[in-house]
Amino acid sequence: MNYSDVLANARQCIGKYCKACPVCNGVACKNQIPGPGAKGVGDTAIRNYNKWADIRVNMDTLCENGTPDTHVELFGRSFKYPFFAGPVGAVNLHYSDTYTDMTYNDVLVRACAESGIAAFTGDGTNPDVMTMATKAIGNADGCGVPTIKPWNIDTIKEKMAQAKASGCFAVAMDVDAAGLPFLKNMTPPAGSKSVAELAEIVKLAERPFIVKGVMTVKGALKAKEAGAAAIVVSNHGGRVLDQCPATAEVLPEIAAALKGTGVKVLVDGGIRTGVDVFKALALGADGVLICRPFVTAVYGGGEEGVKCYIDKLAGELADTMQMCGAHSIEEITADMVRI
Repeated sequence: MNYSDVLANARQCIGKYCKACPVCNGVACKNQIPGPGAKGVGDTAIRNYNKWADIRVNMDTLCENGTPDTHVELFGRSFKYPFFAGPVGAVNLHYSDTYTDMTYNDVLVRACAESGIAAFTGDGTNPDVMTMATKAIGNADGCGVPTIKPWNIDTIKEKMAQAKASGCFAVAMDVDAAGLPFLKNMTPPAGSKSVAELAEIVKLAERPFIVKGVMTVKGALKAKEAGAAAIVVSNHGGRVLDQCPATAEVLPEIAAALKGTGVKVLVDGGIRTGVDVFKALALGADGVLICRPFVTAVYGGGEEGVKCYIDKLAGELADTMQMCGAHSIEEITADMVRI
């Protein structure tokens, strides 16, 4: 199976909203929620993609020859590549009932772990979503990151207990999910968190805690103050607020503000290829999350589809590293890209 096969298969079963486009740029599905689209006019998701595309890589083959080393050390683990599958929830609502959150996470977590990376799993109003996600992570020897929505503290405590029981190496919270339309006025309630509230949640994790949904230096410093081990520069793929800047636009200043603090910086939003991964690392990220294309990979080929997409990303990343003179992830520097 190649990636074209994955896309073709996905189009047969992914539902009426997602088009399983050859280029997942947010255009065909804009302003479609339910569906994979973004909020409002869909500008943020499209901008995410376009800003990565605007960045150029600087080719330099006047260097020693060698095979690029793509592995990265994060959160006390070694990963084969510096990218992860991002959390996606309510797949049967936004895509099709070919998969539920439970069966989707089971496939994704296992396939990612077997390929040397990890999957972040989603959360939802149905408690079974977290139950089955953490079960899948437990079955993968803890190789996964449960992502908890910003519920009230009692609900967070319940879900955190499930996360820790899975043996996961880290826990995340997508704090920007407070803006998801289908989470407003829900029971349990979800909403913004103060630094003090976030600090309490961080202590509950008893392992590296990742704050997903940071788009400003101010927000990054608040996450650091609360004790986060890492942040994800993310605007939730444009699904929570229209007319946001792209993640590529704010990543450099956020990475610079956290440099030397020990807080790791991950980024998502419109990253689609191994070349994009290279660009993100050059701009200061320690790792990358990719969300929507992994849904297409699962729907288009199950575990084989996921592995096919990972191999595609890995090959593109290694090729870009070799052509730009980087023999390891640590050797990727800002002068290797042109903004």
